[in-house]
Amino acid sequence: MSMARTVKMTFTLDQGTAERIDRTAARLGMPKSGVVREAVAEYAARAGKLSESERRRMLRAIDTMMSRPPTRSDAATDREIAEIRRARHAGGRRSR
Repeated sequence: MSMARTVKMTFTLDQGTAERIDRTAARLGMPKSGVVREAVAEYAARAGKLSESERRRMLRAIDTMMSRPPTRSDAATDREIAEIRRARHAGGRRSR
């Protein structure tokens, strides 16, 4: 990781978090700022992803939806899809 530019910041952390940073830095033999930097990078990489419990909840919702009988006929669904396609091809900002 490049350290071309660093920014000094001040944070207030609870005692437990501060102790975890201290222990982790000592165990890894790295500065506390490095521990925080790596932790933030890992958190940022995961931030947009679903947690395991969220993923399971969403899959249950899909399973529930798929187990229910359709509320309209295949023909009605096909008509709606055709109507949407016609609308997309017929206009919008790009049409003259």
